[in-house]
Amino acid sequence: MIRAVAAVAASIVLMTVDHRASHLEAARSLLSTVLYPLQLAIHLPIRTGDWLSEQLLTRNTILAENAALREERFRLRARLEKLDTLEAENRRLRSLLGSAEQVDQHVLVAELISVDMDPFSRRIVLNRGAQDGVLPGQTLIGSHGIMGQVVHVGPFSSNALLITDPSHALPVQVHRNGLRAVATGTGPLNLLKLSHVPNSADVQIDDRIVTSGLGSRFLSGYPVGKVVEIRRDQSQPFAEVYVEPSAMLERTREVLLVRSDPVTRQDPAFEAYMSWSGW
Repeated sequence: MIRAVAAVAASIVLMTVDHRASHLEAARSLLSTVLYPLQLAIHLPIRTGDWLSEQLLTRNTILAENAALREERFRLRARLEKLDTLEAENRRLRSLLGSAEQVDQHVLVAELISVDMDPFSRRIVLNRGAQDGVLPGQTLIGSHGIMGQVVHVGPFSSNALLITDPSHALPVQVHRNGLRAVATGTGPLNLLKLSHVPNSADVQIDDRIVTSGLGSRFLSGYPVGKVVEIRRDQSQPFAEVYVEPSAMLERTREVLLVRSDPVTRQDPAFEAYMSWSGW
């Protein structure tokens, strides 16, 4: 007990003397220097644990943020691709709208849902049928020109024959001079042939070919294509004239179904034309 009291008294005296005169500053500085490595050694595990915990938390946070950013990038990319698709579709529809404004007859927008895979046939399936008012023989046009005609109508879809099908025939005329001819399909999507054109006929490269309206099936004066090649053989009575279609048959997704007066199979003119065209 006496020792404890003496120690307390000595501590009070030393603190009072040090507070007033700072005589123990040197000793305290020396003691602090000596004890500093020990303090570092004691606190090193705690600091190391804190540092490792912080680094692990930071790494996990960064990994989570990177995963979230990658997911967001994929979502944005998908939305961007969808917007690009919608923009392209909007351009096509605006182009079709421009074509519809040039046509006074009834028009109906249809979309391609299938293409015949037969290399010798050029047929497509449309998502419009009898319930939409589609009739056999309706003209099929794109934003740049005539494409074909409807040959079969179902309740909810219809089949159309493109002008490049080998069995298709289209009454046309040269826009420059009115020379009449028949454009038949050759098979390839980028080529038509004008049948029975005399060698002496006034046909030139780049002549615009339009529908003549004969047979009351196709619209009169609608673009068909332009002449890209003429072969004249004096030993033959007719020249070989090839036309590149105006319509983008391989890239069109939306088309216009056009009709003026409804045409029925009971119409004698319709039957005569179908017989003349090979149907």
